[in-house]
Amino acid sequence: MTCAALVLAATATATARPRHAGHDTDPARQTLAAKDGWGSYGTGTTGGARADAAHVYTVTTWDAFKAALAAAGDAPKIIKVKGTIDADGPGCDSFAVPGYDFATYLKTYAPETWGRDKDLSAEPDGSPEGLRRASQARQDAFVKAYVPAHTTIIGVGKDAGFKGASLQVKGVDDVIVRNLTFESPLDCFPQWDPTDTADGNWNSEYDSAVVYGATHVWMDHDTFTDGDHPDSTLPHYYGRIYEQHDGELDIVKGADYVTASWNVFADHDKTILIGNSDSAATAAVDRGHLKVTFHHNLFADLVERAPRIRFGQVDSYDNHFVAGAGYGYSYGIGMESQLVAEHNAFTLPGKVGAGLILKKWKEAPVTAADNYVNGRRTDLIAVHNAEVPSEVLQPGAGWTPVLRTHVDPPRSVPALVDHRAGAGHLR
Repeated sequence: MTCAALVLAATATATARPRHAGHDTDPARQTLAAKDGWGSYGTGTTGGARADAAHVYTVTTWDAFKAALAAAGDAPKIIKVKGTIDADGPGCDSFAVPGYDFATYLKTYAPETWGRDKDLSAEPDGSPEGLRRASQARQDAFVKAYVPAHTTIIGVGKDAGFKGASLQVKGVDDVIVRNLTFESPLDCFPQWDPTDTADGNWNSEYDSAVVYGATHVWMDHDTFTDGDHPDSTLPHYYGRIYEQHDGELDIVKGADYVTASWNVFADHDKTILIGNSDSAATAAVDRGHLKVTFHHNLFADLVERAPRIRFGQVDSYDNHFVAGAGYGYSYGIGMESQLVAEHNAFTLPGKVGAGLILKKWKEAPVTAADNYVNGRRTDLIAVHNAEVPSEVLQPGAGWTPVLRTHVDPPRSVPALVDHRAGAGHLR
């Protein structure tokens, strides 16, 4: 690591005070405005706005970024990302442990040999599965970056971001992530699970960003995409897609007070998960938490999970959803979820019915008002119940959001969001 890898930003001042978003000041010192979604609740979200000059960094490499995250503990810090930082490292072969061979793995666990009634969890360390686990652990250590409390990470200019990174906001408070493009990491070593559905599935690791047991997080003007490696480019083995992507943004394990605003979520399958299990152990952690606001986001060409919700008290308004090939649903209604979906716009192709917008996984009431589908006001619950009578949803989430700074008319949302959301559009 060279000293030049961490460059102190010349614009920082030792006595700088945080400013709310929207003020004409250094965006790196902007904080989440009062009443701007769940992230503003209580103490609010200020990130590294109070950082002194010694704790403002400009980074251009993955090693420098990790070093900046690790510097000075929980002292407020600002990390400015310049250009696209490649977190893929030297490639998948560099992570493979001695003895790992994918052809041997395929031969050993082929359904005609291994069967479909037993998973691979009991396989010993020296087995092909054990060697896969060890290889994946090597990649895990490389591509994950852990964000400390009181940190702002912000892209400089229009082309800043990460390729192949997994940002971990885990067990900390007060984090801001803005103006960055995240190209989804590719899991080099997905695991085959013969028992996942009747046909088995390949399961992968590494979300682009994870909010895990953390509080007061603001994700703003970011772009999440599969980039050069969409699912259509991935091979198939055992008759199933060799899935190398996980989620774009997951909010789990009792995380709370999150605002996601003016982001683009694009070209992905399982996009956003809020609460990751129906189990009693998960319920004990998540119940009463997972309070999240989504507003002015563009959800484009996704298959599902925009988001899928368990337990969370989620406010989703003024978002634009654009369905593409393979569309499954937008909102997943899961265990004890409390979704309020209002003033959103949906653009659906002719063969996709509006009844698919909501997907019922568990019994949980929903508030869905003043939403527009292809320019027409549509009762999402009524059209869902008419088109999918086997999954009847009940209205009324049981709470009324009050943490909203401004609500735009849903008819104006497509033009507004499509032109202003995502990395490179921060004002």
